[in-house]
Amino acid sequence: MCQLFFLLMFLVRLQASCAGYPIGVNYGTVADNLPHPAQVAAFLKSRTTIDRVKIFDANPDILRAFAGTGIAVTVTVGNGDVIPLSKLPAAQSWVSSNILPFHPATNINRVAVGNEILATHDKTLIATLLPAMKSIHSALRLANVTGVEVTTPHSLGILSASEPPSNSRFRRGYDRAIFAPILEFHRQTNSTFMVNPYPYFGFTDKTLNYALFRPNAGVFDSATGINYTNMFDAQMDAVHTAMNRLGYGDVSISVGETGWPSVGEPATQLDVNVENAKSFNGNLIKHVNSGKGTPLMPNRTFETYVFSLFNEDLKPSVSEQNFGLFKPDLTPVYDVGILRDQQAAGPIPSSPPTAPPPSAEGKRWCVPKSDATDQALQANIDYACSNRVDCKPIQGGGPCFSPNTARSHAAYVMNAYYQASGRHPFDCDFGGTGTITTTDPSYGACLYPSYSEGLARTDMGNWASRDRRWTSSCGTMATMLMATQVLLSLHYFWRW
Repeated sequence: MCQLFFLLMFLVRLQASCAGYPIGVNYGTVADNLPHPAQVAAFLKSRTTIDRVKIFDANPDILRAFAGTGIAVTVTVGNGDVIPLSKLPAAQSWVSSNILPFHPATNINRVAVGNEILATHDKTLIATLLPAMKSIHSALRLANVTGVEVTTPHSLGILSASEPPSNSRFRRGYDRAIFAPILEFHRQTNSTFMVNPYPYFGFTDKTLNYALFRPNAGVFDSATGINYTNMFDAQMDAVHTAMNRLGYGDVSISVGETGWPSVGEPATQLDVNVENAKSFNGNLIKHVNSGKGTPLMPNRTFETYVFSLFNEDLKPSVSEQNFGLFKPDLTPVYDVGILRDQQAAGPIPSSPPTAPPPSAEGKRWCVPKSDATDQALQANIDYACSNRVDCKPIQGGGPCFSPNTARSHAAYVMNAYYQASGRHPFDCDFGGTGTITTTDPSYGACLYPSYSEGLARTDMGNWASRDRRWTSSCGTMATMLMATQVLLSLHYFWRW
């Protein structure tokens, strides 16, 4: 009996260690001064508690950089690509180019089809949203990709009313025609209904503390008798109420975006400052991580993505440029409790922690810069293939042919040229379109040469293997925990 009890206690502790934080970040790149994705991946893995990111495209440089880190990545289909992807062949081609070369080495856990499509008021786009979601889901299944859910983020503009939460409903005309089928898709595929609740866009001078999770009198909902003490809970319950009206209150909800800027226009945005941004994001993270849920959804943990990881200097307005938790040099704009050991600054890692420091072994690869145009990359391909580079791997039937894009093909031949020419920095210049990385860009059967190839591939493979074993063991622990609980119950039943 004692052995069973101690086994149960051990498994409970171990299961707790397997549980991750539900807080992620939106990793936007509308800036000209951001660190290389490899640095970002290394920083998040080694310096923060963040274990998931959401990107607004399927940037191959970012997806390669997060390989082997275990950090979950949500990729996004651009709004302009949604209509053609409503057809299965196009969806299969998209999955082949944007998922298969990277998964499962990169932990892609979700595809977001478009972003706030309903807010575009484009009737054709809205009508093809669900067909595109279904096509992407089918394409993933046909490619034997598991563990990747399909969703689409919505603004709270989808609600005709949201205050009080008990009065909430989806916009008339969209409720039965659009949202009921989307929610049925989520139910059938066990995926989350993703929303972007922003108290920042809903507060007034009188409700500032209510929006920031600070002490306040609350807002009373007379229909339910609930006194809401923060706007985030009220917005989430408003979404839940609208879903429940259609009979889909059982569908899980995730938060695609929420945040608060730290700088605004001095004359008109007096409540936009570092103090308020720190209050909102810091209190949000504590609230979500507490597992308290909301008044209508108690004890629920919502996967939540803070907007955003970095300040982005190419956004159009001052406030939009300053939603970031971190500056481009990876120092915090303010501390919200996500730094490991509360390290606010220090040397910035230069490569992902997927292996011992690659630079110690001298491993280097040449890849295109993220802003290189397809025209420039095609010129690089033509140049490299006519100068000592074997380009058969990127030709039809070759291991590096798929994805059949200029960026992917250029990455392989630019690196091959760099390796064959002596590995000097100028061998990777390519008119300013190349950059040297310590992150192995190899994927699947497409192996990028390097002058310490054997060690690099072995180390990365061992790390990925360890990561998979740990993930698998967490699932096994859950099963063992359940079995032990059953044995304990049977023990007491037999004694009784």
